[in-house]
Amino acid sequence: MRWALILLLTAAVFVVPDVSPCHAHGKPSTDISRGPDVLDTGSAPDISHTAPDISDTGSSAISNISAADLSAAVAAGGVSDVGVAVMDLESDQVVSEQGDRPFYSASLSKLILAVDALQQPLSDDDQDLIHRALSASDDNAMDVLWTRFDGMDAIGRVAAEAGLTGTRAPDDPSQWGEVVITANDMVRLYHYILSSPVHDQIVAALSSAPPKAADGFDQAFGLLGVTGAYAKQGWMYYLPSDVYLHSAGVLGNRYAVAVLTTNPTGSWTTARQSINAVTRAVLAKLGVNG
Repeated sequence: MRWALILLLTAAVFVVPDVSPCHAHGKPSTDISRGPDVLDTGSAPDISHTAPDISDTGSSAISNISAADLSAAVAAGGVSDVGVAVMDLESDQVVSEQGDRPFYSASLSKLILAVDALQQPLSDDDQDLIHRALSASDDNAMDVLWTRFDGMDAIGRVAAEAGLTGTRAPDDPSQWGEVVITANDMVRLYHYILSSPVHDQIVAALSSAPPKAADGFDQAFGLLGVTGAYAKQGWMYYLPSDVYLHSAGVLGNRYAVAVLTTNPTGSWTTARQSINAVTRAVLAKLGVNG
């Protein structure tokens, strides 16, 4: 009987595609799994793009993006739930599809916390932790920052300062990956950052994001891999089978772009293909072609 159970459990491990759940941040739950996330060993599609200089073009490409264009971009995500928003940082014009749809933040909460922490007196160690959390998306650094800088209240402070109407702290104070965000709020956050004193430090950290995150995850999806863009990436596996992949950043110093996705297949490869397809469709309308 013992050997039958061992064989059954061994078989179960190998029949579940792409899933190697991990239980970070100390929540002993049978239904939740989040980063540091699974390294996808499948070959991801080429998402590299050549971006034109759009930092000072006069006219806004947003004016040429219709509701049908955004609906088509979201549809490119297949079975994924998708929220998309684009803001022209010169005119403040925003276009979105499912822009107010709530998503768990995964590591995008690191960006929100950094905005609050950088407005306080910081030690060299604090500065290093923030850089690691933003560039390599280091979960260990975020764990320290979340406690040291009052993460639960920090989310509310930044939401109030930046006018984020759909962002709120997690129900469980230990789960910073469950901060609630929206695509519309993420582009508003970048607008706030770029006009604030924390601008230089945040842009420098995001611009130095390595191809592999601190946990070994490949960050080259969505906006990362696009010439002239910097972004904060987020990824999280949530049992039983939801894969969160988010990419929110700035393109050509002109457009803030947020693409938030939840894929129900349990497959990191499928989730990557989904967010990359949505991102390509959105960027094509901004004149960025792969």
